[in-house]
Amino acid sequence: MSVNRDVSACFERIASLLEVLDANGFKINANRKVARILKELPEDLGNYKDDRKGLLAIDGIGAGSADRILEFLQTGTIEELDRLSAEIPDGLTELLDVPGLGPKTVRRLWQEVDVTSIDKLRKAISDGTLESMPRMGAKTIANIADSLAFMETAGDRLGIGIAMPIAEMLVARLETLKGTRRITYAGSLRRGRETIGDVDLLAVTDDVGELAAAFTESPEVVKVLAKGETKCSVRLEQGLQIDLRMVDEAAFGAALMYFTGSKEHNVLLRERAIKRGLRLNEYGLFPDDDEDGTPQSRGIEPTASETEAAIYEALELPFHPPELREERDAIDDEPPELVDVGSIRSELHSHTDASDGVMTIRELAMEAQSRGFHTIAVTDHSRSSVQANGLSEKRLLAHIDAIHEVDAEIKGIRVLAGSEVDILADGSLDYDDELLAKLDVVVASPHVALRQDSAKATKRLLKAIRHPLVHIIGHPTGRIINRREGLSPDMPVLVEAARECDTALEINANPLRLDLRDTHVRLAVDAGCLIAIDTDAHRAEDFDLLRYGVLTARRGCLGPEQCINAWTAKRLHTWLKSKR
Repeated sequence: MSVNRDVSACFERIASLLEVLDANGFKINANRKVARILKELPEDLGNYKDDRKGLLAIDGIGAGSADRILEFLQTGTIEELDRLSAEIPDGLTELLDVPGLGPKTVRRLWQEVDVTSIDKLRKAISDGTLESMPRMGAKTIANIADSLAFMETAGDRLGIGIAMPIAEMLVARLETLKGTRRITYAGSLRRGRETIGDVDLLAVTDDVGELAAAFTESPEVVKVLAKGETKCSVRLEQGLQIDLRMVDEAAFGAALMYFTGSKEHNVLLRERAIKRGLRLNEYGLFPDDDEDGTPQSRGIEPTASETEAAIYEALELPFHPPELREERDAIDDEPPELVDVGSIRSELHSHTDASDGVMTIRELAMEAQSRGFHTIAVTDHSRSSVQANGLSEKRLLAHIDAIHEVDAEIKGIRVLAGSEVDILADGSLDYDDELLAKLDVVVASPHVALRQDSAKATKRLLKAIRHPLVHIIGHPTGRIINRREGLSPDMPVLVEAARECDTALEINANPLRLDLRDTHVRLAVDAGCLIAIDTDAHRAEDFDLLRYGVLTARRGCLGPEQCINAWTAKRLHTWLKSKR
């Protein structure tokens, strides 16, 4: 939702400006927290334009923040942001976007050598000005220059569909080394976030030199940022930074917990430890002896450190899977049963060479069967999707017959005749009801007019949700991560309508979409709405994308009971027929 994004960006900018101005840390963190809350808020903030009470009801939004949100909604700006911006030179905040330049360094550049923009920073590097600064060595300057060059070619945060295969490739390669005993990835990647800034790897090894050399000399590495006995950092040709940390096996669980995060989750765990007379860090959970320095440096034995589960148990907390370690996840709550890849037993959104896929109906069915599915729905595009070779009414009728023939021939899996039917701009569907009634599955999806305002988008999608022949709303917002924002409907209204109509909302597992997003999934789960997780398969390897949809589902607290793809064949087919 654009307004949510815009207001979140304002609070993030306020926090950055406060850091540069060396303001109170509590105030900085408070603004960053509000920015995160608003960025993940499933509701459209535009609905709160005259509702201060409603804003205050949002967990984490205080009176001052509510007033500033209302100010933006009513005027398009926030006075505090304008005031702070006026206190620093134009262009200074751009320096905060330079990788490796923290707020304190940016402040030093401003105060000590009058570097107030990226252009001035480049000049200060070339004319030797930076060399005059205390604690600004040649290596640091070279790294800053490299970061500036990197910024010119780097794009947005990488999608999880790019970052995860890279991390898995490195782990698979490095774990074959003789000295490597354990290695895995951590960070936001392990938590299943949709985009990744960098990747953290954790390893236990008997040969630090061998592991460090193999890592830094990988063919994908374009620059080695650091190489030491406990940490190595590299930048890959894809623009992704990878940090490898080598830890003791006895502290592996504590390190994995620490570097998985999130930062906010770790803070809550540390506060919990303090209340129990303990200290928690990346080396373990220790008794607190009120002495200065770290417990491990004084030879104190940890209460728990080898596994994450042991640390949660020692803190008298339920174990939280990595996907439920965000700020919004209360540490005291027992996590619900979550769907996993093994739970998924059907695919209800897929394409063949009849539209824009590459497999025949039979090939698609056989691939689904090889994945252990009991049902595959063939849902090629409808007639308005000309760019995807959408099927005319005549072609669809012949396609239905062909699907039924394959269904009769192949034993052990049901092959259903369906269609991904376009939801047109006014909410009407691309085929008439008589033709829709002939389909076993109707997935209704928006593909055009994806810049409609929130009110029009909500009305449009509500019409499709309430259509008695529609089973699933496919990728409801139509977004493409980092490329297209898509629709910004009133999600609580859509979720409630879907629950009332027994219509499922889809998590499209393609990592470019992940739509529904995790915050929308949580909203739907809380409301009791049905959810589908589909790969939108166009080729055999697309079935492998399922894991990204499952990660998003888990971040949204989805369990198998509300996931229609996890149902038995009997239960699924009974539900499908209920709309006929």
